[in-house]
Amino acid sequence: MRRKVFKLIHFGSTAWFMLCIGYILVLVLRQAGFRWLFIFSISGQSAVVIFLLISVYLFAIFKGIDRSQEMEIEHPLTSTSYYSVFYDASPFLGAFAGYLGLIEVDTVTDLLLGIALGTLATTFLVWIIVDPAISIVENLLPASRKHRLERLAELRAIRQKRQEERERLLAEIESKEEMEQVSWGRALQPYAEKLADLITGDKPSGTREIEAVDIGVNAWQKGGLNCMRVLHSMAMEICREKNQDSRIVDYVSSWWDGIGNWRSPSPG
Repeated sequence: MRRKVFKLIHFGSTAWFMLCIGYILVLVLRQAGFRWLFIFSISGQSAVVIFLLISVYLFAIFKGIDRSQEMEIEHPLTSTSYYSVFYDASPFLGAFAGYLGLIEVDTVTDLLLGIALGTLATTFLVWIIVDPAISIVENLLPASRKHRLERLAELRAIRQKRQEERERLLAEIESKEEMEQVSWGRALQPYAEKLADLITGDKPSGTREIEAVDIGVNAWQKGGLNCMRVLHSMAMEICREKNQDSRIVDYVSSWWDGIGNWRSPSPG
């Protein structure tokens, strides 16, 4: 609930800040002799740009508020509720200060200009100068530096642990695949020899394809795509051993096209 209140306050103060900037710009343009038609013609495009900038800025601020709650040791002042209220409400404080400074002016235009200038000056002072300066001082405190080093070391340890876990899982997968290939090698040897005979044999093309498809389906049911690849590799190796002087045409890749995840390579 407190975070939601802070976000609402900051949204309102930012909207008020942009409204004051818009008022100052319009007043300056009017004093320079520009007509209302020209001002309205550029206000539409400017409003879109300002809206996008405010959206990005508010997103960054909201994320920053969420993160600051987790680093109170590193930011003992800027992470407090009192400072957050002061930071978020600084445009309103500037408006109030501008109102008090020009409370006895004769015209409403001058009063509104004073309020807008007070908002602009205070917001710039707090958001651009004071807040970064305080953050730098907080980072230089011994407790903040110690906690930051410990936090970074913990993050490095977490990343290292995750990397080691990924490497361990990858090693397990590779070891499992190697064991499967050894097991398949013994079980698939007869099928590989039959498939090699189909590749280099003189049976009718349709008969060879039907028998090869049956072998491929059996391999798919046994171990999926990896099993089919192992069987294909074994069959081609047998063909090369038996026909060292002949060019081997890989008919299997096209015969098996569409079985499970098997896809024949494109001609290109």
